[in-house]
Parts: sequence; C-alpha cells; structure tokens
Amino acid sequence: MDAQSGTIFIDAVKEKDPSNLKPLKPIVEELGDSSLNEDDKLVELGYKPVFKREFSTWATFSFAFSISGLYATIITTFSYPLVAGGAAAIVWSWFIGGVGCMCIALSVAELVSAYPTSGGLYFTCKNLVPPNYMPVVSWVVGWLNLLGQVAGVSSTDWSCAQLLLSAVSVSKDMTYQPTNRHVVGVMAAIIMFHGFINSLSTRWLDRITRFYAAFHLLVLLICIICLLAMCKHFNTGKYVFTSVEPSSGWKPTGFSFLFGFLSVAWSMTDYDATAHIAEEIENAAVRAPQAIALALSLTYFLGWIFNIVLVFVMGTNLASLSQSSIGQPVAQIFYDVLGKNGSLAFIIFAFVILNFTGVTSMQANARTIWALSRDQALPFSRYWYRINKTTTTPVIAVWLNVLCCIGLNLIGLGSIEAIEAIFSVTSIALDWSYVIPIACRLIFGKRMNYKHGPWNLGWLSMPVNAFAVAWTSFVSVIFVMPNIRPVTPENMNYAIIVLAGVLLFSLVYWWSGARKNYIGPRVNVDMDSDDPFKMK
Repeated sequence: MDAQSGTIFIDAVKEKDPSNLKPLKPIVEELGDSSLNEDDKLVELGYKPVFKREFSTWATFSFAFSISGLYATIITTFSYPLVAGGAAAIVWSWFIGGVGCMCIALSVAELVSAYPTSGGLYFTCKNLVPPNYMPVVSWVVGWLNLLGQVAGVSSTDWSCAQLLLSAVSVSKDMTYQPTNRHVVGVMAAIIMFHGFINSLSTRWLDRITRFYAAFHLLVLLICIICLLAMCKHFNTGKYVFTSVEPSSGWKPTGFSFLFGFLSVAWSMTDYDATAHIAEEIENAAVRAPQAIALALSLTYFLGWIFNIVLVFVMGTNLASLSQSSIGQPVAQIFYDVLGKNGSLAFIIFAFVILNFTGVTSMQANARTIWALSRDQALPFSRYWYRINKTTTTPVIAVWLNVLCCIGLNLIGLGSIEAIEAIFSVTSIALDWSYVIPIACRLIFGKRMNYKHGPWNLGWLSMPVNAFAVAWTSFVSVIFVMPNIRPVTPENMNYAIIVLAGVLLFSLVYWWSGARKNYIGPRVNVDMDSDDPFKMK
C-alpha cells in the first residue's frame, strides 16, 4: 500500500463512525483480493495484526476436530440418552440432533469466512446489525459466547477429572469410590495444567495440536474394533434401533426421548472456536471454515457409528449401566466387554483426548476474552487485553479463564446434579451466541450489504441458516428443563439459574455505565497510538 493510500485509510479510521472504511474499498478492488496477504485483510476489517500466523492447515483442522472431543465426550454424556429413552434414544437422538448441529456449524463457517477475526461471531454483529441496535446486540452475543466457553472449559475439565478417577476406581477393582471433593481437587489441577500449556507461544500450541486428530481417530477406530471383536453377546438390530426404555420419569415417552439430544449438542458445539484463532491462521477466510465443516462432518458421522457400536455391545440391563459404581456407563461397558486392563486403557485414552479438548477450548476462550477486552466489553478490560511479549499470547486472559472455570466448578462441592447443569449451559449459551448473528444475517443481510466470504453454501445458505435458528429455539426449551422427574433440589436442572445470573450481571453492568464506553466491535488501526484503548 503506497503512502497516498495509507493516508486515505487513516483518515477513514479517524472518522466518527469507525466502521466507515469505504475509502479502502476502491484500493481493494484495484489490487484484487489475491494481492492482499492475510494481515492486509485484517486491517481492512479494522484491526492491527497482533498474533503470529503459525497455525498450519493440518493443525487448524486438528484444532477444530479437538473441540468436539468426540470419543471422550460421548463417553461422558452417554448417560443422557441412556436415561431419556434407552437404546433407540442413543442412536436416533444423535442422528436427528446431529442434523440440527450441522446446520449451525455450516452457518457459522460461512460467517467465519466472511469475517475471520478473533472475535468470532461476536465481531460479525458489527456488519450484520443496523447501527442503532448493534451495540446492545453485540454485547449480549459477546457475553453469551463468553459464558458458553467458560462453561465448556469447566464441564470439559470436570469430565477429565471424572475419567481419571474412574480409571483409578477400575484399577482398584471398584474398591475406591471418588467423592465430590476428590473430583473438584483433580479438576482444579487439570485446569491449571491447561492454563500452563496455553501460556506457551502459538508455535508450541500448533505443534501440540497437530498430534491430536491422528491420535483421536486412531483410538476411536481401535476401540470400535476391540469392542466388536471382544463382545460375546450382541444386542439384536431390532433392540438397537427400536427399543425405547425411558427412566427419566417424564411422560409421554416421546417427550422423554428429547432429553437425549444433549449428548450430541454438547459434543457438536463451540463451532466458532476455530474462528477465535483466525488471526493466527494463514488464509483464515478459507482454512478456518473448511476446518469447521470437515471436523464437524466427521464428528457427526463417526459419533453416530460409535454410538451404534456401544448400543450393540452394552447388554440390556440399563439400570446397572446408569447406576454404575465406576461412575460412567461407557466405562462400565468397557469393563464388561474388555475386562479390567482393556477398560483401563480406553478410559485413560479418553482422559488424554479430553485433555486436548480442554486445552483447545481454553485457547479459544482466552482469545474470546482478549477480543472482548479489545472492545472494552469486560470489567478491567485494559488488563485482560495485554499480550505477553515473550510468547505473543494473551497470558493474563488465559489465567482469568482458569480462575473463572475453577470458581464455576466449585458448585460441584455441593451437588453433582448442579454441576452437570453446566453441560446444558454450554450448549444453550454457545448456540444462541451463534444463531443471533445468523438470524440477523437472515433479517438484515440485504440491508447491511452482506457479502459471502470465499467459503459459502451458495443457494443452500438461506434454508440452512433458517433451520439452524429454528433448531436452536426448539432444543433450548428442552435443555433448561429438569432431566429427571419427580423434581427435587438434588436433581433440579440449574442451567437456567446460571444462564440467567450471568445475563443479569451483564445487563446490570451495561446499564450501570458500560454502555457509555462500549460501541460494539471497534477499529484499532489508529496509527498515531499504540494504546489499544485509544480506539476510535
């Protein structure tokens, strides 16, 4: 970009409306997109490049695939469809629910291609919502996304602790029974370990992430082969695909069946996590959405196959599975089919895989905190926005995430049922942080002159977007209801309380003064200052 063009661009940035970058458009059209490198595109969106782009194509896919934690998350959420409706609920809730999840994932991938920034779908509100409503809409979307990601890291690392202690229980022939305090203590250690890893440079995170996808796929394949080879008594196909045995207490049976959607919704979520590292990916407008689409497609297909295999080998005594002394129904299936050593190995594999999910989830969440702080959407934003000069990563945001996740999981000291509500909060908060921008694109897209990125769905875009919004509206009602009846203080679904509490705090913070400084995602390419809080 020559000096004259640079002057035009700076003048545009200094206008009262920071989103008005029209003087740059003729330059972009003249040069052609192919001549712009990725940092130029980021500047076009209004942001200074801060991170090093060191994520390779394979690492980007591996990162997107790791967010689901497919093998491990099925193990930790298997109890939901098991109780909701038994064999058929396990198989068909994943198949049906996965269609809705795929529509959300593909819709998210489109928006990530159009706006590849660390703000993820939060940033898209700047270009999809009319100016009068943009600040409050982006505020709600940002806080929902932050809540969903904190809940996601918390529930992931809680499950990590459960898996590790389940392995200990198996190794001691079930003579050891972990308590809530044991789980909380192990969980805190795991979260701090993940915080240490995320304090490393992007280059090291890239190297760690590359290993994950191949390891995960290999473990899943070996597990399926071993279960099929070692099982002595298979359930019939009729039982697997048609047997409905709800034990949730909800009636009619069809309504109980719906609670099984939580397993697939929790596994196939956090779609925009890859977007939060977009400023660390080369050719992010193409690679990031491709990674999201491919990773979620594999998760959907392989997850359905794995669930079918588990139902074929699990036997028919559902009560013994749901009340397993090991603590996890799938761990009990492993023990019954593979014996002590085999089950111990595959539980440990699940623990390792879920640790990768925890690491990548925390990395995405730290970038979310950093991006929201860049726009002064959080209390004390100036501190969370700082980048460590040695690692060039937002280390302070990482450790804020660590503290928030440990604090949230302390709920588990009082009630296991209460902490399991975090699973529901993850799906609800994250999915709504996606479908609000998707809905805005459907409603205001033409008015806001929305343009597709290089990766898009073509003519399928509108129907897929519409179904994503409708599906989220439907399942959110299910996810805030108690999973078991009769309802008691012990089995109450506290997801609605956690969700309402955080939203109430964000709105009180908004009306108490934050709205005076917050204008939504803002431009920070004012070259006269290095202070990110002197933004226009």
